[in-house]
Amino acid sequence: MRKYNFIDIFAGCGGLSEGFEKNQQFSMLAAVEWEKSPVKNLVHRLATKWNIDDAANRVLRFDIQRTEELLNGWSNDPEFGSHFGLDAFLEGRSLDLIIGGPPCQAYSVAGRIRDKDGMLNDYRNYLFEGYLEIVRKYRPKLFVFENVPGMLSAKPGGIPVIELIKKDIERSGYEIVDDLKQYAQVDMSEYGVPQKRKRVIIIGLRKDMYPNVQGILKSFYTEHLPKYKESVKTVQDAIENLPKLYPLEQEIKMNGRKCSHSLNHEIPNHLSRFHSKRDIKIFKMLAEDIENGHFKYVSSEALKQLYTELTNRTSNVHKYHVLRWDKPSNTIPAHLYKDGLRHIHPDSTQARSITVREAARLQTFDDDYEFISSAGDNYKMIGNAVPPKFSEKLAAAIKVLL
Repeated sequence: MRKYNFIDIFAGCGGLSEGFEKNQQFSMLAAVEWEKSPVKNLVHRLATKWNIDDAANRVLRFDIQRTEELLNGWSNDPEFGSHFGLDAFLEGRSLDLIIGGPPCQAYSVAGRIRDKDGMLNDYRNYLFEGYLEIVRKYRPKLFVFENVPGMLSAKPGGIPVIELIKKDIERSGYEIVDDLKQYAQVDMSEYGVPQKRKRVIIIGLRKDMYPNVQGILKSFYTEHLPKYKESVKTVQDAIENLPKLYPLEQEIKMNGRKCSHSLNHEIPNHLSRFHSKRDIKIFKMLAEDIENGHFKYVSSEALKQLYTELTNRTSNVHKYHVLRWDKPSNTIPAHLYKDGLRHIHPDSTQARSITVREAARLQTFDDDYEFISSAGDNYKMIGNAVPPKFSEKLAAAIKVLL
């Protein structure tokens, strides 16, 4: 059976590569990621799930903007240690595709709202340049570039970022579909992901290898990828069967951390955040409002007013959101590591925000993916990831192009 080799750039904890690994026709040669916790988790996953002996070498923790060193190796770096580099690692091996997507916060509409400069000065706006340098170096048949729809409207320096990307891609000898808004925006809830999550999936084809690139790409987006759509999955489908975590009468300490909810189970990563008595009362009231069919606190204005009444603070956006059992979740964001108020469990008797395991299930990570960092780091890397269930379907569709 023909194996297609790939490398994963901006790999995170491996959500995108996980789906490709599940397809036995793909083999990951290497991954690049610069944050410590995602690297640690990806190495652990590759070693324990996919039985990769050299996982620690295969995942290169380094800054992609230092491209020459990434390719040729670096030594005794105070932050990144030493490695012989991608060139030495890939020597003698064919490379069929490169997958990845630079951090999306600089392109996201939510990120621009939160940032005082609208993300105009964020270095992450230009990380695609490092990605394309790697593409130019290894010249794979195709590449996959995943990001948020906000990239289609982002204008760092006043220039639409998508224009910069298109020009750089064309100069590199590749071509992408001519209308990204029409073809490349994907609603992952249509592919079995129990979550409202829209993303732009850019496929770049090497122009000297593919005739009629536009025809092939449009066929991919309108015929081949949609073959893998399935019925919408809900929050109930994803998390209902996990053990219930009830509020405790009195908080306790476990391994040095305060606990506000019960712990009587052995499911990895299924522990509630600590919540104050006030927040527990609010969560219970909001979930009961929906359970009882009153819907007093479902509008943005009602939720903002409630937040002000209860905390004496104001917010431009509503802080609270209760997940609905019968619908997909709202988007699981990286920001979840700071704030769980917009991901409140729908069961009023539990009165809490979602756990790391519940966030992982809503992102379609298998239960045997055990996250081994702090809860905050785990939430962040899960929110940043591509849902593995979607990436598995993407891999199946991409085989047509290869």
